[in-house]
Amino acid sequence: MQVLFIVLNEVDYLNDILEGFVNIGVSGATVLDSQGMASLIVSSSNQNIPIFGYLKSILDDSLPYNKTIFTVLENDELVEKAVAVVQEVLEDVDSNNKGFMFTIPIGKTYPMNSED
Repeated sequence: MQVLFIVLNEVDYLNDILEGFVNIGVSGATVLDSQGMASLIVSSSNQNIPIFGYLKSILDDSLPYNKTIFTVLENDELVEKAVAVVQEVLEDVDSNNKGFMFTIPIGKTYPMNSED
């Protein structure tokens, strides 16, 4: 069992990715609003520090916010299918900074359902 994390900079494609997940049998995912560290620093009031000015100059055209999606997947086959969905949805997007994905193994899960 693994958790797949996706930091998606191209947020317009979120629904396409989630629809693809449903089509391959992913039963759930959590989507969070997120912002990268560099974007947050650039938008802060501490622009007196020289590195922040540099960051601002290289990030001016990038989107300040992104979405972080995570989903617990039962097996490696489903992980590969989910990764393929994301890659397929984003393959024609003309951007060098679409986001990134990574997985983390899960030892145990603990449901928090109320007992009957």
